[in-house]
Amino acid sequence: MTARVLSIAGSDPSGGAGIQADLKSISAVGGYGMAAITALTAQNTRGVRDVHVPPASFLAAQLDAISDDITIDAVKLGMLANAEVIRTVADWLERTRPPIVVLDPVMVATSGDRLLDADAESAMRELLPLADLVTPNLAELSVLAGSGEGPPVVATTWPEAIAQTESVSARYGVRVLAKGGHLAGDTAPDALVDAATATIVEFGGERIATTATHGTGCSLSSAIATLAAEHGDWPAAIAEARRWLRESLRHGEALGVGGGHGPVNHFAGLWSRGGTRTAPTPAEVEFEWWAGIADVRSEIDELLFIRGLADGSLAREPFLAYLAQDALYLRDYARVLSEAARLAPDAPAQAFWANSAHGSIVGELELHESWLGSEAGTAASASPDATTTAYLDHLLATAQRGDHAVLIAALLPCFWIYTDLGERLAAGEFGETALDPGHPYASWLATYADPGFAVATRDAIGFVTRAAAGATPEHRERMHRAFVASARHESAFFAAPLAAAGASATSATSTPTGAVTA
Repeated sequence: MTARVLSIAGSDPSGGAGIQADLKSISAVGGYGMAAITALTAQNTRGVRDVHVPPASFLAAQLDAISDDITIDAVKLGMLANAEVIRTVADWLERTRPPIVVLDPVMVATSGDRLLDADAESAMRELLPLADLVTPNLAELSVLAGSGEGPPVVATTWPEAIAQTESVSARYGVRVLAKGGHLAGDTAPDALVDAATATIVEFGGERIATTATHGTGCSLSSAIATLAAEHGDWPAAIAEARRWLRESLRHGEALGVGGGHGPVNHFAGLWSRGGTRTAPTPAEVEFEWWAGIADVRSEIDELLFIRGLADGSLAREPFLAYLAQDALYLRDYARVLSEAARLAPDAPAQAFWANSAHGSIVGELELHESWLGSEAGTAASASPDATTTAYLDHLLATAQRGDHAVLIAALLPCFWIYTDLGERLAAGEFGETALDPGHPYASWLATYADPGFAVATRDAIGFVTRAAAGATPEHRERMHRAFVASARHESAFFAAPLAAAGASATSATSTPTGAVTA
């Protein structure tokens, strides 16, 4: 189940820190983000200009509204502006007891200025034991580790940071994440310290040279809270959150946001790996692809060959020429179907395309031979004409590239267009003559509407549209181009017999309504 994570923090209208960063982070690592706002800020990438803190009673109303309705899997605490706000949050935590609480104690600004007064700092210390993990920066760590007498001493070395972290963990009984990003040097280590179990888990990494660091602490802590709810393991959650944050840091400057310290690019990895375009469903692919060849289908409907086949006026010679070319086509088509089976990603697809190849060889060729009769041998020794050759070259070249998804997209029109024609012929859409048992091509027309082939076509559509829905936009477009190209070859294939023989190949009673296309 998706982790439902609540951020209790201040807002940042520039979008780089606070709840805006938290919600992006939670979403980026796979959680569902919610937010209760503790403070409104007027800030940008250069700094904070003003802060407005709504009444603590309104914060309490926000928190109760959420927890009364929604199961909360994790809580991230960020900017808590004053003692009243902190104690309101503490009261709510004690009442609701969310399973995971990560506290990013916003106490000291990057400039070193203290953000909380003495009463608020005292309330913050009381809040720490209610957290499962605390993620202070080095300046905040020094405040929490200090005795309160004299100014805090900020760690300047990694061993000093670890020592202060152990002190805070032991004093407050909470896990603490030591963060070394503000230390000098080429590395930026972090460490999970738990005094209760006397364990320290260190995480290394080279320093990333970037000015896009606004909201880094907010982003990391909210990502950890989300992943801890998912994994149930703190080291694993921290490791994955760091990996995500470091990727986001590397791409932050590319956003070009602001003239100061810009934000990290929270979705850089998702955008590069998954793209930003919504993937269609298989049903949407089916609708769009079929609608996209409406012109080709209309063209086929108006061909003299199809009209003559439907009303029985088609002369035998062009019909037999069509069958002869179809027989030649099917032999290589079967080989291409076999290649689709070989490339298939799973057993069901492999079985389907292999069965289709078998049906193409056995069923269709036997039918052709029964129609061609004594001319079958002549047809077998004939050569494919230019139209058949062009269609086969397209399919064979697609098969040679070894891309299963593109290949089955190229194969689909031979299923889909034939089945569509057959069903509409059988329904009398091309005239009642096609339904007459005495029609000269009645048995041939019956094969177009074969229920078994309709089932196979539906399966083929399913395999292709599911592959297209799961493909990248670029891959899906390659599939679509192959599909459209095959559809146009289908139209040319139907047109070829009469284009070669001339319109006189139909009887005088023929009433074509469209022009022949080559």
